[in-house]
Amino acid sequence: MELFNPIIRAVEEHVGSSAPRRYEYAASRAWEDTGEFELVMLRDAAYELGGDNMPAVNFTCVTTSSELVGKDEILVYGPDLDQLKASSPYARITLLRVGDIESDDVEDTEQAFRAIQDMDFVKYHVFPKGYMIRTSSESNREQVRISRQAVRQGITFEKVGNDFIRQYKTNPNILAVKMIFITAPDADYAELVKQGKNVHDITMSLSKILEGMPTDCGSCNLKAICDEVEGMKELHFGVGSKGTDHH
Repeated sequence: MELFNPIIRAVEEHVGSSAPRRYEYAASRAWEDTGEFELVMLRDAAYELGGDNMPAVNFTCVTTSSELVGKDEILVYGPDLDQLKASSPYARITLLRVGDIESDDVEDTEQAFRAIQDMDFVKYHVFPKGYMIRTSSESNREQVRISRQAVRQGITFEKVGNDFIRQYKTNPNILAVKMIFITAPDADYAELVKQGKNVHDITMSLSKILEGMPTDCGSCNLKAICDEVEGMKELHFGVGSKGTDHH
């Protein structure tokens, strides 16, 4: 599974100039999870990540590369949750390493990509206490409202990241998770938004291919993506009905 590898590599170019703070995964250090959506009222908020119309980017990439995702860890670029004093631009990028899911069998390939979708759905079942997430899957926007109480109690990205990883690790297909949190003022959020859109386009294309897109390139609206993303064309013709022309 290498479709997202160029995007994963590109992320490092847009996170800002500062070196990240790295934390190894430790379930014992995970922030309390309420198990259900918790409303944080504006009057109770310390600030918002992505508030005041600031950038708020979120996307997930899957890879089989142990070079790109070697172990469970959290990376933080920019001020942490206990350091911010006001709303800030924000990005949360999740990188998942899975086992080798490629197969020449169409049914196995379809099951593999359904599994990828299930992995991404995990983010809708993480509820850190005092950390209200509002997500738009269409725009890859994730805005977070942090309560003053959570700040007083010592919430940090490390602890929130441990909560996310703990939830992801309940999926047996996920071998390692790298959580990246970005609040750096010099990060290129516009470029991260573009990368998030690329992830969305690839994911939607995979879904359409598995639903049986035509392999006649003259009538296929995925041609631009197939031409740009390495491995997409081969997947299209491997899964689609036996075709005619090639891109």
